[in-house]
This record gives sequence, structure tokens and C-alpha cells, in this order.
Amino acid sequence: VDAQAEASGDVRKIVAITACPTGIAHTFMAAEALKKAAARHGYTIKVETQGSVGARNTLSAVEIAAADVVIIGADTHVDTSRFAGKRVHETSVGRALKETDRVLQEAFALPAPSGAALQRAAELTEARTPEKPAGAYKHLLTGVSYMLPIVVAGGLVIALSFVFGIEAFKDKGSLAASLMDIGGGAAFALMIPVLAGFIAFSIADRPGLAPGLVGGMLASQLQAGFLGGIVAGFIAGYVARYLRDHIHLPVHFEGLKPVLLIPLLATLVVGLLMIYVVGSPARAIMEGLTRFLQGLSGTNAVLLGLLLGGMMAVDMGGPINKAAYTFGVGLLASNSFMPMAAVMAAGMVPPLGIALATFLARNRFSADEQIAGKAAAVLGISFITEGAIPFAAKDPLRVIPACVAGAAITGALSMIFGCTLHAPHGGIFVLAIPNAVGQLLPYVGAIAAGTLLTALVLIVLKKPLPANGAVAA
Repeated sequence: VDAQAEASGDVRKIVAITACPTGIAHTFMAAEALKKAAARHGYTIKVETQGSVGARNTLSAVEIAAADVVIIGADTHVDTSRFAGKRVHETSVGRALKETDRVLQEAFALPAPSGAALQRAAELTEARTPEKPAGAYKHLLTGVSYMLPIVVAGGLVIALSFVFGIEAFKDKGSLAASLMDIGGGAAFALMIPVLAGFIAFSIADRPGLAPGLVGGMLASQLQAGFLGGIVAGFIAGYVARYLRDHIHLPVHFEGLKPVLLIPLLATLVVGLLMIYVVGSPARAIMEGLTRFLQGLSGTNAVLLGLLLGGMMAVDMGGPINKAAYTFGVGLLASNSFMPMAAVMAAGMVPPLGIALATFLARNRFSADEQIAGKAAAVLGISFITEGAIPFAAKDPLRVIPACVAGAAITGALSMIFGCTLHAPHGGIFVLAIPNAVGQLLPYVGAIAAGTLLTALVLIVLKKPLPANGAVAA
């Protein structure tokens, strides 16, 4: 591939962007994987990470112009307009992390663009590639990625208000009441509008943002919950995109489209559909779901906990994990706190269980794995499930079943004990906030039980290494 460049001895230059829905772990792990793979092949590379703290290592126009290829490893919306005229290979952040060499090969295999027509053809070809995440799923994850910082901030501020007592916020004018106003009154009020707004933004770019935000606010006011917000976001996005692509004005009036016509028409369509069509059914579904969750006990609680727990561990930060996490976060706005507790506890277990296994059975892990186990422990207590990925990638048939078993048991125990969690992230650090977790000791016990089970299953499944491959205890 790119034989002319190889023959001339030129060093291939790559620019890349990585972005995952939470912007915490996969974003940076994929960036590191791309750098290492490029170094192995003798390429130069610069990777821009679009994480939870914003864009870092931002690509300059000069670097983009000098690049031979552009690699986008993202599960959220990334603006590619600055890469016009370049070979752009879009894939998931998971493939950029786990199939890095193949991604590089695919990127250099793209035909060199020779004008707008070829560039458009390359984009259409890539859009048909089955490896690319489904459009609807990617749009949803974009909304979740923008919503998440608001939910985390709001949830933690609400949790801080409980330091003064679980009902101290009812005392108007008190610090606890002010904290509740910030977290519940402001941050959580923005949760559904931001979710809907950025789903629409992912679909239609900037024209979708206004109708999406308005539709999300209506979903919140109509008590349609996060389901109503998701529907509003998709309606707004596709309506705005349709209007953008099908309204044609004389050149002197084109400026009216993005600031007047699309916001007005799309907002009217979304608003009327939310009020007269979507709002009531979505509200009924959310109310039924809330009643079901609040009344869970016995077998139903066990099954839901097993399901959510297993989903958190099966792909460790991938699409299934994100689906379970989004479910738990979305229910916080409906005052359903048990699923969130099960989700976070289960998500902590895979890296913690692996870390414990590397400590208890050192003869089954290499020196590098024992060092990685210590890092996994830190990530685990911080509720970063991705800390288990290096082990799962190396030995999936043993590591993944062990992690799923421990996480599923943790989720089930959390639900059986009736544990609740008001903050959507934070790991062990949230447990230190008084009243942030309901049934604290059983909750800690559930995490410990799952961690121990994962470690034991992993120790049983893995065989001792040869004497020269292990480190003495």
C-alpha cells in the first residue's frame, strides 16, 4: 500500500482523533495504541484526544496539510470538515484500540483524493462500511457524552447536600438547600435537554441543536423522562437535516436558513409532535418503568441486577457497557437510584477482581501483568472498567467470563440489598460522602463479593506460567 511513498523512503505522516462517549479511558488508550503502532511501522503521528476535559493535543492546519492520512477513532460525533481533501478513515474507538495495525492498513489503503468528487466518493464508501457503528447508536452516544459531565456534576453536588442530612435540603436558605438547587434544580434540569440537543447535533450538526434542546426541554416538562428526550433528539435531528438538505434559496438569502428557517420550522415540528404525539406515551412508559423498578424485589431484582452487572463487564466500556450505564444514568432523573448503584458497583469489579488475582496468584501472571494489575486496581476503585481491557484483550476466553461472573453477582446483590446511588460516577470516592449511597455496608459487601469471585474464577481458569515466565511471590 502507498508503494510510491515506500519506494521514495518518505516517512508517512498520520494525524488522528480519538473520542469515546465518556471521554475518560478509551479515548486515551486508543490514542496510545495508535502512537505505539505508528512507531513500530516507522510512521510519524499526532493524535488529538477529544476527552471529557475537551480537546487536547489539537491538530494544527499545518499538521493536517502535511498528513498522508487522517484516522478518526470515535464513537461520538467528530467534525471532519477541516480534513477536506485528505484521506479520512473513520472507525470506532474500540477498533482503534484493539485492531490498531489493521486500522492503519485500511487508512493507507484508501485512494488518494483528487478533488471534491473523489473525496465525496471516499466518504460514501466509508459510510457503507459495516464496521462503522450504526448511525442511531453513534448519535445516542454523542448525546450521552455531552450529557454525562452535567449529570456527574449534578449528582455529586446533590450527594454533597446529603452530608448535612438526607432531608436537610428542605430547610430553605440552608447550604444543603443551595446545593440541591445547584445539583437537582439546575444541573439535572439540563440533563434531558442536553441529551436531546446533542443527539440532534450529531445527526444534523448545528442546525439540529436548537430544536433538539427545545424538544428535550419539552420532554422534561412533560415528564417524559430520558426516553422522551431520546425521541425528541432523533426527531429534531432528522427533521433539521431534512430541512437543511431540501430547502433551497437564492444565494443572497442562504444565510436565512441556519438562523431563521431551520430553527423555526424544526422547532415547530418537534414541539408539536412532543406535545400532541410523543409526550403522553413516553410519560406513561417512564411512569410504568419507575413503578416497576421501585417495586422490585426477589427474583425480579436478582434478574435485573444480573443483567445490568453482566452488561457492564462483557465488553468493558464498549457498546453493551455503555447501554447499561446510560440506562442507570437516565433513571436518575426519575428518582430511581437502585439501577445506578448496581451499574457502578458492577463496573468496578472487573479491574478490581483482576488486580486481586494478580496479587493472590502471581505464578499465573507475567511481570508486566502484575504491574498492570496495580494500575487496574486504581482504575477499578475509580469506576473505570476499561482498566480490565489489557487483560481481556490478551486472554479473552478466561478473563471475560471471570469478569462477567463477578460483575453479575455484584449487580444482583446490590439490587437484593436495595442499595441506591445518587451520583453517577466517582467510584470509591463517592462512598465517603454521607448518605450518597443507601445501604452502604451491604453495597461495599456486594463489590467485595464480586471482586473475590472474579479473582477466584480467573485463578481457576488460568494455568501457572512456566518457571521462567513468572515472578516469585
